[in-house]
Amino acid sequence: MAGKVEFRKIREFGEIIGDTFLFIRQNFKPLGKAFLYLCGIFLIGGVLTTMMAQFKLISASDQVSISPAYRNGYFASVISKFAFHYLLMYAFMLLSYISIHLTVLSYVALYVQKGNTAPNVEEVWSYFKFYFFRMLGNTIVMSLFFIICFVCCIIPGIYVFPAITLFYPVMIIENGALGYSFNRTFKLLKEEWWVTAAVLLVIWIITYACTTFAQLPGIILMMINTFTHAGKPITAAYAIISSICQYIAQIFMVIPIIGATLIYFNLVERKESSGLMDRIDSLGKAADQTNITPEEY
Repeated sequence: MAGKVEFRKIREFGEIIGDTFLFIRQNFKPLGKAFLYLCGIFLIGGVLTTMMAQFKLISASDQVSISPAYRNGYFASVISKFAFHYLLMYAFMLLSYISIHLTVLSYVALYVQKGNTAPNVEEVWSYFKFYFFRMLGNTIVMSLFFIICFVCCIIPGIYVFPAITLFYPVMIIENGALGYSFNRTFKLLKEEWWVTAAVLLVIWIITYACTTFAQLPGIILMMINTFTHAGKPITAAYAIISSICQYIAQIFMVIPIIGATLIYFNLVERKESSGLMDRIDSLGKAADQTNITPEEY
């Protein structure tokens, strides 16, 4: 039986991917419990708001088909009537994204601190509430930065993607501020960009395959509706199923988050060997304690 995953060690390409799934398997129940408690409300809210937005879209399409006069003011009506629902939907998407990242990273940080022991929900919650607003603000800033890089030119967006991915592990594990975490990621990636980008690419391909499989019922229903209801492919059943599948698929975001954390520790060990030095120190202390001769009276 495989031992517990040790984060603070140097890993090769395949080991990062293998240990990502090994960690998920070993911590499925405690991590799943923390995920359910801390992310559940945001996922449920996301499902409900997405359904509401879909139902509004169905209602609008029905009115357009019935009333030609309504068609003329369709776009203005969409903006005025649906703005609140879509803003709410995107708000829950953002909160779901933040809560998933924060829960998993807090769990890993505590797992490492406790000597590869699974933390409980209360411990993860203490990290979650401490970092929540920092995570919210930094996520908005980093998202805008990433969008600007892609808008200016696609290549800068691709270049900064590994750094943005590692930004969050640095922020949580090292308790870093925005500027520190941003600079720290680029220092860690120096001379390691290509390998890191390749590992992240493989991890994201696996994640994309998993999320696509989770959304398969909605995709199949959409294809059926396209052939059977050509004039109205978006139905109430599709709105419900696709909304649920969309947020079930977000569970698989755990894979790239843990993978990114393993990459972070791998880069830290390659450049600083902090985990190795800690283990050497602990072995020395253990040896000193075992060599203590009891006093004789």
